[in-house]
Amino acid sequence: MKKEDLIPAEEICSRYKVERQFVSSLSESGILEIVIIEETEYVHCDHLADFEKMMRLHRELDINLEGLEAIDHLLRQIKQLQKDNIRLKNRLGIYE
Repeated sequence: MKKEDLIPAEEICSRYKVERQFVSSLSESGILEIVIIEETEYVHCDHLADFEKMMRLHRELDINLEGLEAIDHLLRQIKQLQKDNIRLKNRLGIYE
């Protein structure tokens, strides 16, 4: 993991105008992965889209942390089912 790909959590808080507690809550619930390097917390740039999605759901729809956890779980299940579907279609294509 390159340090260039990491964004300090404090910078995310200031740019998106969110409280530090919100980022910590997302991390504790497993929605957002935080990397700690030399006592500074970072978020990988690949996870920024997930953060933005959860932040918008929280702000615009006033969804609490438990609701965000449920949504995150369902979105992960959908992604896995889509991967399984593609894999099964590819296997089926062999027999056609």
